[in-house]
Amino acid sequence: MKLPFKIDLSDKVAVVTGGGGVLCSGFAKTLAACGAKVAVCDLRLDAAEAVAQEIRAEGGTAIGVCANVLERESLEAAKKEITEKLGTCDILINGAGGNNPRGTTTKDYLEPSDLEEKVEGVKTFFDLDPAGVEFVFNLNFLGALIPTQVFALDMAKKPGSIIINISSMNSFRPLTRIPAYSGAKAAVSNFTQWLAVHFAKVGIRVNAIAPGFFITNQNTSLLLNPDGSYTARSEKILAHTPMGKFGTPDDLTGTLLWLCDNDASGFVNGVVVPVDGGFAAYSGV
Repeated sequence: MKLPFKIDLSDKVAVVTGGGGVLCSGFAKTLAACGAKVAVCDLRLDAAEAVAQEIRAEGGTAIGVCANVLERESLEAAKKEITEKLGTCDILINGAGGNNPRGTTTKDYLEPSDLEEKVEGVKTFFDLDPAGVEFVFNLNFLGALIPTQVFALDMAKKPGSIIINISSMNSFRPLTRIPAYSGAKAAVSNFTQWLAVHFAKVGIRVNAIAPGFFITNQNTSLLLNPDGSYTARSEKILAHTPMGKFGTPDDLTGTLLWLCDNDASGFVNGVVVPVDGGFAAYSGV
């Protein structure tokens, strides 16, 4: 794969959760291209192994591992397999996450008419399923906390280790309709800062990347019509993105490499880096 620049990750072991997805598979391939031995972790073993196979086909070292980021027992089993096959973790990318319709409203605003009668197909704030909100929060926040508990125990004995959480621009500016996801990613950003302080004395740097808008498997139906044209939601997003386009996985590569290089970012700790095409800088006027 083509990299904007290359860093030396030889003899490093990288663990990427959510590694079967569009963005995190890109992270896994990037780290492998720089010499890291990569454990591609995903709830779907077939997806994880497919990415690992692509890496091996390019001459890299990778294994696909089944791991549920919400179950410590599953993560402990994954850690055992990774340690036996690759070694102990040096770089942890907490990439697993996502949204769920049960934590989503169907309209941007609550209107007076919504209070007068229930309309089929319309979900307001008052209709949100607490269990759905809990699932989204757990997937994103606990899905970063529990893997860190499992893998950072070894990393704390290896100064120079690195943790990168995947936050979102939603953590800075909550989007309409998705309160659970926005709140969960805000928690991830706050957790990143907390961890950076907590782990500072054992030499683990903790930072986060906050992607703007990228088309992934999870949001395709929200952003693209069946014919491939942009939905109204997409048009609204792009109108508020000064660069006027969605990001691609390659747009995250340089930031990932910078944060993973102790020579380049060795004094960078506890930051959340937006990669958003200017979305956060635009006020809308």
